Amino acid sequence: MNIFVAGSTGVIGQLLLPKLVQAGHEVVGMTHNPQRKEFIESWGARGVVADAFDREGMIAVIEDIRPDVVIHQLTSLSEWNLEDNARIRMEGTRHLVEAAQAAGVKRMIAQSISWAYEPGDYPATEEVSLDIHAPAPRKSTIDGIVSLEHAVAQLPNHVILRYGMLYGPNTWYDAKGSVAEKVVHRALPSTDGVTSFLHVEDAANAALLALDWPIGPVNIVDDEPAAGRLWLPVYADALQAPTPEYQAGSHRGERGASNAKARKEYGWEPLYPTWRSGFAHALE
Repeated sequence: MNIFVAGSTGVIGQLLLPKLVQAGHEVVGMTHNPQRKEFIESWGARGVVADAFDREGMIAVIEDIRPDVVIHQLTSLSEWNLEDNARIRMEGTRHLVEAAQAAGVKRMIAQSISWAYEPGDYPATEEVSLDIHAPAPRKSTIDGIVSLEHAVAQLPNHVILRYGMLYGPNTWYDAKGSVAEKVVHRALPSTDGVTSFLHVEDAANAALLALDWPIGPVNIVDDEPAAGRLWLPVYADALQAPTPEYQAGSHRGERGASNAKARKEYGWEPLYPTWRSGFAHALE
């Protein structure tokens, strides 16, 4: 297939592009940074420079390429700027969808998150509602996700990948990432809040497999949602950092997510089924 990847040099995109090329697809990778075009081409794809916030520019690019599938991996997370990320989920996604519609593209695979569900006592399945009544500051993230998923659903064949918290190379949880820095300085307490994790390699593999998946949302998370009091000491140990302090309580929506649909209905199998071994492997 002819596949257009937006956000092709991000932490998932840079793993996904070589997989798509190796699978025999014709791949075009988009970046807003001209200096990254050579990376895209080194992975065997064609590189294009475009700005997701430029609606007319996006329409022109997609109409020129006329891909069979658009894969949406756009984020703005390198500096932990949640407002910028919400904007790209809203405006960037809308422009990407409108460009796809103008070019007659029917299928889109899009990156979402698995911690946007309404509060609950158990890991969320895809049938659980998103947390549309969330207060600030969580509201900004939820509004961005709701807008993204609504826009993507305008295409007849859409798959929404609700990823877990990403760890692995170039993520916040990398040895040089922002979370690692906090843990090293004992500035991040362990809590009762539950997180579902996902290694970036598994995120990229899921995007590749999703080319053949049914429409709709699906949680792409590992097998073991866990409270911070369980996973954070393991992560700190893998970093050779001090044991974190425990702080009782959790934040809204920290319930984790279930991967039963992906595993049982789609046959997806993560390479890293649990953070217990995944953290150590990622930080070797």
